[in-house]
Amino acid sequence: MKNKVATFAAGCFWGVEEDFLKCEGVTFTEVGYMGGRMKNPEYEDVMSDTTGHAEVVQVTYDEQKLSYEKLLVAFFSLHNPSTIPGTKYKYRSTIFYHTLEQKESAEKILQEIKSLDIYDYKVKTTVVNAGKFYRAEEYHQRYFAKMKR
Repeated sequence: MKNKVATFAAGCFWGVEEDFLKCEGVTFTEVGYMGGRMKNPEYEDVMSDTTGHAEVVQVTYDEQKLSYEKLLVAFFSLHNPSTIPGTKYKYRSTIFYHTLEQKESAEKILQEIKSLDIYDYKVKTTVVNAGKFYRAEEYHQRYFAKMKR
């Protein structure tokens, strides 16, 4: 088994994590924060929408069972990547790439999505180099599973 890591921002991380967990080949997920200016942000900091962080899901996947390209398709299918007026920056649509290959794949699929012209607003997904991942507090991890207990 060859595990790889991918990181995505697609709105509130609780639902995004839940959706990625349904993908065959995903071996682990954790939610957190990425892309901001503050070191060691906590949930309240990120909720202020002043740190520059996005809520993200870091996905570990078995590349023999699930390709990065299929993860990108899942990413675009589980959220609306267009600009919706009033949307908080922490809930932006971003693909954080870890390798040059991920960057190239993300940019290619993003161009394909944009060319479809299927959204009411302009697709605003960005492709950004993954920075430091700050793991969210434990009560956010697998949030929906915890609420079902």
